[in-house]
Amino acid sequence: MIKRREQFYEESGLTESVTIPVRFSEVDSLGIVWHGHYILYFEQGREAFGKTYGIDYMTVQKAGFTTPIVKSTCEHKLPLRYGDTARIVTAYVDTPAAKMIFRFKVYNSKDQLVCQGETVQVFLDKAQNLVLSIPDFVLDWKRRVGLL
Repeated sequence: MIKRREQFYEESGLTESVTIPVRFSEVDSLGIVWHGHYILYFEQGREAFGKTYGIDYMTVQKAGFTTPIVKSTCEHKLPLRYGDTARIVTAYVDTPAAKMIFRFKVYNSKDQLVCQGETVQVFLDKAQNLVLSIPDFVLDWKRRVGLL
């Protein structure tokens, strides 16, 4: 048996919240949100976070990088239903590695936790090579938001 040491990082305190309606196209025949849509909700959370804190996808792209997701987890607690409102809380997890980690909590309109998860993104340069050190624009961003 292979034992793997998991690394756990604390959330940085940088969070953003966005509220979205649950649309008819997101539910299955039972009227509940199809499980795959939660990953899209996480994306909406990351986009809102990026716009608020100045680390959005356009900023990353202008710096010459892309940030593909290499890991995502999603733990479902309760269903969301058509007509409900989802509130996605996105938290940035600071790490000394060359990656970006976000944690998500999705709440329904009754403020009940319905889903939580995490995504991990790495940096690729323009030639699509994996970048093993934190890019300068990320270090500058961390200084601006008080993480360094």
